[in-house]
Amino acid sequence: MGAAVFFGCAGIAFGPALALVLLTVAAEPLRVIILVAGAFFWLVSLLLASLIWFVSVHLSDREDAKLQYGLLIFGAAVSVLLQEAFRFAYFKLLKKADEGLATISEDGRSPISLKQMAYVSGLSFGIISGVFSVINILADSIGPGIVGIHGDSPYYFITSAFLTMAVVLLHTFWGVIFFDACERRRYWCLGVVVASHLATSGLTFLNPWYEASLVPIYIITVCTGLWAFVTAGGSFHNVLKCLSCKDRAGQGTGGNFGGSLHVP
Repeated sequence: MGAAVFFGCAGIAFGPALALVLLTVAAEPLRVIILVAGAFFWLVSLLLASLIWFVSVHLSDREDAKLQYGLLIFGAAVSVLLQEAFRFAYFKLLKKADEGLATISEDGRSPISLKQMAYVSGLSFGIISGVFSVINILADSIGPGIVGIHGDSPYYFITSAFLTMAVVLLHTFWGVIFFDACERRRYWCLGVVVASHLATSGLTFLNPWYEASLVPIYIITVCTGLWAFVTAGGSFHNVLKCLSCKDRAGQGTGGNFGGSLHVP
C-alpha cells in the first residue's frame, strides 16, 4: 500500500512537470542549462530565507508558541520575496546571455527567445520548489504507519500531491508573466505576481482545512495560467488550430516538438 501511495502521489505532483520537461526541454541542451541554472537560483533564495528564519528563531523566545508560529509565517513571506528577487536576478542574467548569444550567432539572432527562457526558468523554479515541498512527505508515505488513524485527515498525502502540482504550474506561469512584465516595464504585473505568490503561500497555513486552501489555490492557478497563455501570445484560434492539427498539416511546423518550443 505504501508503494502505491508513493508512486501515485509522485505521479500527481510531478507528472505534468515531467511531461513538459521531456517534450519541450530535454532535447535542447541550451534549455537544459537554463533549467539547471534556474534551480540553482531558487536554491540560493531558499538558503538565504532559511538563514533568516533560523537566526530569528534562535533570537526569540522558543517557549512562546504564538511567536514561533508568527516567525514561521514571517519566514514563508521572506522566502517568497527572496524567490521573486532571485527570479528578477535570473531575468537580468538571461537577458545579458541572450544579447551575447545574438552577438555571436551567424544571423545576429539568439537561438532561444526570451519567452522560451521565461517558460523554462519558471518550470525550473517550480520543479525544485515542488521537490523540496513534498520529498519528505513522499518518504513518509512509504510507511510504516497509517495517516488518519488518530483522527487526522486521511487525505494528507493526496492533497499534498495536488498542492505540489499546483505550485509547480504556478511557478511556470509566474515565470512567463514576470519576464514579460520586466521586459515591458509593467510594474503592476510584477506586483500581482508577488501578491499571488504571497497569497498562495499564506493559504497553505489553513491546512489541514484543505477545502479552504486547495480550492482557492487552484482558482489562482487557472487564472494565472490563462494570464500566462495570453501573455505568451496565445489565443482561442491557436487552441482550435492545435486541436485540429491544421497548423502541422498546413504549415509543416511543430513536428519536432523537442527541437523547437513554439510559443503560441
